[in-house]
Amino acid sequence: MARKTVSRRRFLTTTFAAAAAPMVVPSSVLGRAGAVPPSERITMGFIGLGTQGSGHLFGGAWTYVTGGYLGRDDVQVLGVCDVWRGKREGARDRVNAYYADKAGAGKFTSCEAYRDFRELITRDDVDAVLMALPFHWHANMATLAAKAGKDVYSEKPIALTIREGRTLVETVQRYGRIYQAGTQQRSEYGGKFRRACELVRNGRIGTLKEVYAYRPGGGFQANLQNGLNEGVPVPDDLDWNLFVGPGPWQAYTGHNASLRLFSFGDPNWGPHHYDTVQWGIGADRTGPVEVGMQEGHSVLRYENGVVVHACGYPGERVGGDGGACFVGTEGRIVVDRENLLSDPPGILGQPLTPDDERLYDSNCHADNFLACIRSRKQTICDVETAHRAMSLVLLGGIAMQLNRTMTWDPVKEEFPGDDEANRLLSYAKRPGWQL
Repeated sequence: MARKTVSRRRFLTTTFAAAAAPMVVPSSVLGRAGAVPPSERITMGFIGLGTQGSGHLFGGAWTYVTGGYLGRDDVQVLGVCDVWRGKREGARDRVNAYYADKAGAGKFTSCEAYRDFRELITRDDVDAVLMALPFHWHANMATLAAKAGKDVYSEKPIALTIREGRTLVETVQRYGRIYQAGTQQRSEYGGKFRRACELVRNGRIGTLKEVYAYRPGGGFQANLQNGLNEGVPVPDDLDWNLFVGPGPWQAYTGHNASLRLFSFGDPNWGPHHYDTVQWGIGADRTGPVEVGMQEGHSVLRYENGVVVHACGYPGERVGGDGGACFVGTEGRIVVDRENLLSDPPGILGQPLTPDDERLYDSNCHADNFLACIRSRKQTICDVETAHRAMSLVLLGGIAMQLNRTMTWDPVKEEFPGDDEANRLLSYAKRPGWQL
């Protein structure tokens, strides 16, 4: 389904309301004086308003855009959503106050607060949503948002099972949506990760043999102990039923309203590492053919013989901050958010030639998302890329649970003839939340 053009909306009649007397509309609202006119602004909703979500909305250390999306002239925030009343109402008031101050108006009432995300994603005047949610919610909500015609920016983990990740991919592609995963290392940090992966893929360390990913696997795991607890009264300002959503029901205990409610291992930080691994290998559309355990950590082997270790390179102190270490027949490269090193050191000084492969060049993850909404081109962390990187984390988690070697088919995305392992590719969602 083709996306409708971001164009005329009833912006002037719905966004501003004068406190008393008729309002004088500043020229910036009309798109004069170099400002972005309302018809060209991308309208957005924000779902999940904790530390991460609020950082994207208002500005934070990991958003890399001063003032967040709210501070951008080319974005209009029309809705905020959270199951916690205080978070959603506080964000709404802060957004409206910002726009009122910017417009010089006495009052601004355009941004609305929602408890249930389904009310937000079905608004015809919202182009895109950004979601920072409990881990078990990301794939489910992003899938529903894509079906509702919304472009999606999703924080990690983008899925907690491989099957729900594949459903997300198919839905985004079927409905022609733009999708950006929050694995922003491909865009930020001065291009360190892109440079490292270009050198590896162009043979500067010889034939790639091993990659060290520094982080264990992880995935979905119901907390059965909490599920058996009687629980305590749910706070008046929390919709606990919606918080649990598609996950197995469990009572509210006073401390289990956690992002990691149904997860184990490292499904949140791990995707940064494994996204870099996939980029360096050149495997954004495929995956390993075997997964198992070795000396207490998971190991993934690719058809070309490359082996990925879910641990750090022995003796190397660099790489743990979102990075990876690539080892070839003629040297190695290690990269993380603060460092880009090679052994021998001269590898980094080798320029790329006109015939060398260049990777997708983006210097701002938020800019890339918004530009692709307008152009309808793939983002730097599109849905298939994000799913394949997340699959490494989830495959490692399955190996951790079964503690044995398994064959993996990266085309069919299943363990051939292995019912025990295939059962861990999905979980039974609560009635009403099946995708």
